[in-house]
Amino acid sequence: MTSPDPVTGAEYLARSLAANGTTHVFFIDAILRRTLIELDGLGVQRILGHSEKAVAYMADGYARIAERPGICFAQAVGAANLASGLQDAYLGRAPVIAFTGFKPPALQHRNAYQELDHLPLFQPVTKFRARVDTAAELPRLLRQAWREAMTGTPRPAYLDLIGHTADLLEAGQVAETPGPDPVLQMTMPPHRPTAAATEIDRAAARLLQARKIVLIAGEGAMASKAGKELLRLGELLAAPIGTSLGGRGLIPTRHRLSIGCVGNYAAPPANQIVHEAELVVYVGCDTGDQVTHTYRIPSIHTPCIQIDIDPAELGRSYPDTLSLMGDPKATLAALIDTLGKPRRDTSYADRAAEIVAAWREGIAQRLASDSVPIWPDRLCAEITAALPEDGILVADTGWSGIWSSTLIDLNGAGQTYLRAAGSLGWSFPAALGAKCAAGKRKVICWSGDGGAYYHLTELETARRRGIAVTLVVNNNSGFGQSWVSIQRQQGNRPGNPAEMGLFGPTNFADVARVFGLRGIRVEEPAQIGPALREAMASDETVVVDVATNIDIKAPEPWAPEGV
Repeated sequence: MTSPDPVTGAEYLARSLAANGTTHVFFIDAILRRTLIELDGLGVQRILGHSEKAVAYMADGYARIAERPGICFAQAVGAANLASGLQDAYLGRAPVIAFTGFKPPALQHRNAYQELDHLPLFQPVTKFRARVDTAAELPRLLRQAWREAMTGTPRPAYLDLIGHTADLLEAGQVAETPGPDPVLQMTMPPHRPTAAATEIDRAAARLLQARKIVLIAGEGAMASKAGKELLRLGELLAAPIGTSLGGRGLIPTRHRLSIGCVGNYAAPPANQIVHEAELVVYVGCDTGDQVTHTYRIPSIHTPCIQIDIDPAELGRSYPDTLSLMGDPKATLAALIDTLGKPRRDTSYADRAAEIVAAWREGIAQRLASDSVPIWPDRLCAEITAALPEDGILVADTGWSGIWSSTLIDLNGAGQTYLRAAGSLGWSFPAALGAKCAAGKRKVICWSGDGGAYYHLTELETARRRGIAVTLVVNNNSGFGQSWVSIQRQQGNRPGNPAEMGLFGPTNFADVARVFGLRGIRVEEPAQIGPALREAMASDETVVVDVATNIDIKAPEPWAPEGV
């Protein structure tokens, strides 16, 4: 049997990506130029951005919609910037694979131009990181990076390729023939292990003994596509269902059992309902401070059941946790089979539904507000009405996350909600990446003006590459979430607190036009719906700049008195 003809490192990398489903790569020049030339001939779209952080965010948004790794490249001098862009993917559980180049050993430790040790930069924001010293090592390490990014808790991986622009790797020889590869063809979730039958039985017994049960689902349940099973378990147990921001939209937000997001960014009713529970079931959801209202809801001694594919998450925060290590969808299905059709007292679910209904009745007037400047509540209601049945909503962090996750309703079927895991300015580049993976699906991005300023240059990327998203700017001329605290801390002391949190005013519709795109300025509530429909009908990015009132606060989470 004859050995296959060798290929170059550039040919191997490009052909492996193209043959296994990668449709777009996101990069900053100068890196992997030979690979990028090969990718062009193979039909893979090359998206040149304007900052390393932005291309990492694009790869993140792409990964969350494509359900496979998003790919981003940057040259050696941009490695630190690229690493900082992976924080959101790491915290948000998105599989991204980042590539940079490094100078060869003969130039190391000699004050080489633009050179740092890259691996420590990526250590906090990746599951796996490795130097690729020769092209011959590329097939093995590419598979390992892919495997690490996709399995267990999905998170970024990183490969540092020999050569300042990875040129030495590209020119090297690879003996393996690139082509379809079962590792590189993984999509989320790649594996569906189920918890042991004895553990399923124990969990079922605990569930049947509890009267007031609440289910809380997170990013892991979303990645597992566990919505139907989650809803079925809730119906069997008469258990209200909450989510983290990462699980928002997993079930219809208008379903009778839905209580909204829980924790620090919660809809007001959700925390109250969780606080009253006797047993909390976490499904593919971490138990960090945001989803637990800083470990106050539920209280730390509340009995829990936790289902997660990552054993390191099980029982991490709550000591009285019965742990089920497995894929959320598969494990829920096994649990449902074991439970059968129990007779349940519905009084807790009925009370939860009444609390949610009363809250909805209380906010109805805000959602319909005709006030000027516009209330963000009204903007939320208009986005709910405008978002297509298969639409994608991408939201920034801070109050952008609170407004969008509490007041915009989702159908739990074709619609998708992507949220920033903490990085302000993430949403617009991530929305561009999401659109690259979304085909004909429409994408709406919600950003405050504070977040929009971060990556306005990517408007040029959107125009040049014909990437069509609707960028909605909640424009209140300041950091709205910070402004409340700034004024409180300033108090009656002399000084100018505006210097700490206000800016503008800027008309982002005018900014869009400078970049050659359509911009629509909205100053009256009645203009919002027509502007959104006009923007979404376009085949290019449109900026909808909505002038809102900075003094209108986002919904505040409920907390028990004295806790």
